Amino acid sequence: MNKANVLKLALLLCAAACSIITGTLLAFFGPEAPSNLSQRTLTFAERVAYQRAIEHVYWRHRIWPKDRPDPKPSLDEVMSQAQIEKKVEDYLRDSQALEDYWQRPITPDQLQAEMERIAGHTKQPGVLREIFAALGNDPFVIAECLARQVLAHRLVTELNNEGSVKLTRIAWRKQPLQSWVATAEPQLPVTMAAVSANYALPAISGQSDNWTPSGLCTDDTWTATSLTNAPVARSAHTAVWTGSEMIIWGGTQGGVVYLNTGGRYNPSTDSWTATSLTNAPAARDYHTAIWTGSEMIVWGGFNGSSYLNTGGRYDPGTDSWTATSLTNAPAVRDYHTAIWTGSEMIVWGGFNGSSVFNTGGRYNPGTDSWTATSTTNAPADRERHTAVWTGTEMIVWGGTPGGFSGLNTGGRYNPNTDSWTATSTTNAPAGRFGHTAVLTDSEMIVWGGFGGFPLNTGGRYDPGSNSWTATTTTNAPAARYSHPAVWIGSEMIVWGGTDNTSYFNTGGRYNPGTDSWTATSIINAPGGRAYPTAVWTGSQMIVWGGFRPLGPLNTGGRYCAAVATPTPTPTSSPTATSTPTPTASPTPTATPTVTPTATPTATATSTATSTPTATPTATAAATATPSPTPTPTSTPRPTPTPRLAPTPRPRPTPAPRPFLQMLAGSASTLPA
Repeated sequence: MNKANVLKLALLLCAAACSIITGTLLAFFGPEAPSNLSQRTLTFAERVAYQRAIEHVYWRHRIWPKDRPDPKPSLDEVMSQAQIEKKVEDYLRDSQALEDYWQRPITPDQLQAEMERIAGHTKQPGVLREIFAALGNDPFVIAECLARQVLAHRLVTELNNEGSVKLTRIAWRKQPLQSWVATAEPQLPVTMAAVSANYALPAISGQSDNWTPSGLCTDDTWTATSLTNAPVARSAHTAVWTGSEMIIWGGTQGGVVYLNTGGRYNPSTDSWTATSLTNAPAARDYHTAIWTGSEMIVWGGFNGSSYLNTGGRYDPGTDSWTATSLTNAPAVRDYHTAIWTGSEMIVWGGFNGSSVFNTGGRYNPGTDSWTATSTTNAPADRERHTAVWTGTEMIVWGGTPGGFSGLNTGGRYNPNTDSWTATSTTNAPAGRFGHTAVLTDSEMIVWGGFGGFPLNTGGRYDPGSNSWTATTTTNAPAARYSHPAVWIGSEMIVWGGTDNTSYFNTGGRYNPGTDSWTATSIINAPGGRAYPTAVWTGSQMIVWGGFRPLGPLNTGGRYCAAVATPTPTPTSSPTATSTPTPTASPTPTATPTVTPTATPTATATSTATSTPTATPTATAAATATPSPTPTPTSTPRPTPTPRLAPTPRPRPTPAPRPFLQMLAGSASTLPA
């Protein structure tokens, strides 16, 4: 998009959003506007400055693994001015494309409604308060620079995906999309009328109308995740938590359709944004994913016909993919595990259709290079095991060498010495696979799984003493496998899964300090499922996707676990952060006045998360733990259960939607 056109578009959009209306409005715009209307506008430079302020909030909450040797960089080091400008250009382009299609602009009433939706549906009220504060708590700026961005993206996505727009509060008279594309003139409408630009600052969910914070969410409660623009239904995918967003990627629909799509879920705005397909890795399931602090790295998996040793690094800041090197990469596989050490991703074990492995590799994203892990004293070949990172060692445990048998052996791998030490089998839990593992401050807790039959037993492993302690079965959840688990700072939460007869929406919270279980609520819990993913945000567990007998799911839920635990302090940027705050005046200014503000205390934590980072958490492999579902193989081998997925019916590929071409060419429709 031409920068001059973008500047003109920015001024026109804001002028339309803030114009004074006289006389009677068109009937579908609603009642007459109040008389005290704003006439403010925002320049492109001001929008960019406000976008930078929003990005600063998200960056403060971005998890920087504590074991990374390098300090967390400043936002300026990871996001260029051009990248921030592109974010502004994108939402202005989306607004322009919608106006070209509807021949009417997004109205202030819609922006007000979107602000209210964001404030009422937010699952991170603390983060949203910081964003509002970074925008000066100015409802006009929040409407134009936050609500417009979220709303325009949602409407454009719905047009592309559904061929219709579900509008907020105001119903536009819709004409057929193809008819409009054929007859519309490629120019901006002369008049962009608005109901009112007298925006009101909405109260954020979790606080009273006078903005008094109410603290944490209500313990032991569920709230559904938004379905609007959610990724398509899937299972055997992965999920990571960045500190401000959950990123899901890959997976399968019934073992026939394999996916290389994904989405970023922002609980602050309760909204989804699709991940880019440009240079994305090939479609796959049963891969792994880890979070490095700046990128999600996915690797391995199965695409329906071939096992893979390819992967990609996804940067959510730029919505871009970079392929991982194939040079010296481990052999193709799925059902492996992956952890992040702070500087390397270590993958280990897995299955290639005919053989299981006790090999692995260490991937350094800084050099895009692989180094093999030693096989000397390594645990026996296996798949569907778990792995956690202690800060100095990777502990792998359990799994299966194939068929019905489960293993109760494991090993501790030290990447500094490239050496293995076996885990004790004395008092170890029974052999199993399809279980989960999380790491506390001092122990690894394994639970559930399949060991010839579903299990509800587990054990706590202390690497310092190389010893096991059984977890109690009193009040433990029902036996299951293919469930996720997260560590929240003082408890392990397990949820979902299957015993191959039932698909559970039940779970439990295990307290290792008291060796006791407490059931999770089923009120408003998501439907029962196996193979969902789960991440821990610092106050809520977000579960998403998975499989049930009727097929894969794209639903999810946020479970509040407001436990009294110390709040870890997120790593701050090494440089001071100033919040750009354009001067609030009714007349446009050329550039915003930058006013340094105190950095609010971040509510998201970097230690209690189920994403595979260097912090003590469940890994992505543990989150989407391999299960007894048979993997398509070239050599038949016994499997513990029949495939859970029914045979899907073929679906025709939809024809390309004309709106895509219109959106791609919207830059040419900007006013001269």
